[in-house]
Amino acid sequence: MDEATPLVDTELEARATAWRRHLHANPELSFEEVDTSRFIYETLESFGGLELERPTRTSVVARLRGDRPGKTIALRADIDALPIQEENTFEFASTRPGAMHACGHDGHTAMLLATAQLLAARRSTLAGEARFVFQHAEELPPGGASELVAADVLDGVDLIVGCHLISRLDAGKVTIPVGPWMAAADMFTITVSGAGGHAAMPQLCTDPVVAASALVTALQTLVSRETSPLDSAVVSITRIVGGTANNVIPESVELGGTTRAFLPETRARLREGIERVARGIAESHRTPCRVEYIEGYDPVVNDSGVAEIVERSARAELGDDVIAPPEPIMAGEDFSAYQQLVPGVFFTVGAGNDAVGASFPHHHPRFTIDEAALGVGIAVLARTALGVLEA
Repeated sequence: MDEATPLVDTELEARATAWRRHLHANPELSFEEVDTSRFIYETLESFGGLELERPTRTSVVARLRGDRPGKTIALRADIDALPIQEENTFEFASTRPGAMHACGHDGHTAMLLATAQLLAARRSTLAGEARFVFQHAEELPPGGASELVAADVLDGVDLIVGCHLISRLDAGKVTIPVGPWMAAADMFTITVSGAGGHAAMPQLCTDPVVAASALVTALQTLVSRETSPLDSAVVSITRIVGGTANNVIPESVELGGTTRAFLPETRARLREGIERVARGIAESHRTPCRVEYIEGYDPVVNDSGVAEIVERSARAELGDDVIAPPEPIMAGEDFSAYQQLVPGVFFTVGAGNDAVGASFPHHHPRFTIDEAALGVGIAVLARTALGVLEA
């Protein structure tokens, strides 16, 4: 492998940009990625030399087998969009009402397509296998990763690598965390029941709104007073639903939210605490409650050995200045399902640039990326795979 010659040329970057824009204009929600997966399959088929599979209805896996035996590296991209109405006005904005690529998955897919094409052209130099995993439904637990694991997509894989474009990091930069990096992400719904009636006669009612309000405040103590300041935890109430009129005390109020934690014991303590506090508040207000708790994705924990391979590849392809210091984040990712089986690394590629409007946070209706980031991601993914398969 000639590390002095850049892997990614302007033609490949242009193709990746075109693929990204097509995907951005045609987003599909989790478990509904029918057209997206068809586009991926047909694009991969056009490269030649790849063995294509459909392990689930809306996912695609491509295998590139080298001429000699060797290791197997899996590279993963998520392909689903979010239920958000896009507010961007550029020409490739979403054409599908209520759906938008507001988290960069269109870019992830385009980068992996380009990586597959680049490596397929080098098949004769490879020892082992590159496996390209285009995964559905990252955004919606239980997530697509667990389905692909159950479908034996990682059978025979030695290591797995994925990346995420991130708008809060400048385009051109790469972070490669080691150890715990993204948090366990669980969800909960609390239904507080009361006895509704006229708002002018609250003494004749049992008010679930007051109980729910007390519950929102009390739940914050699970972090502020029951979690060590040296630990990391989040309890966020993100949804309150109740009532139909200003002069009516409703029969029930529903709260929804999420918890985030790195440590298993902290994760378990938050769940116990939510159920305990909800029962206590409900009893004190004479408002029965029901707690539904859904355990989501496990924490993303990056393997140090794989991280060393990825960082060495990034430096070789892009120079030492590309590496930015990583910091843990409390977002969740089902890439963790793969890491339960094989060593893996999930790294980030900066995609932020105020000059092109790439300054909005993920999941925002005006989110976009600096498309210059695509070439960076392709370079790191491809060089990492070649470092394993040409070794």
